[in-house]
Amino acid sequence: MSIKTRIAAVALGALAVTGTMMSTTSQAQAKPPGWVWGVGAGIATAAVVGSAIAANNDPYYYGYHRCGWTPRYNAFGQYVGSVRTCY
Repeated sequence: MSIKTRIAAVALGALAVTGTMMSTTSQAQAKPPGWVWGVGAGIATAAVVGSAIAANNDPYYYGYHRCGWTPRYNAFGQYVGSVRTCY
């Protein structure tokens, strides 16, 4: 787990704990729902989780490297050689 993923996980946990504390300590009042705050919290959560997933994106499938030789050509379409490439 990379440091970015850990930071994102801690931030998400802190956000969840703060949200839980705020929802349980407020008084019950009859008022219109604050959907704007809910949408904002949803977007912020999606950004944190998305960045954690992007930071943890591994280009390899379980450490397996798929390598092969790829031909290279010059500007005139003439074969110049092959280069080893790994996916």
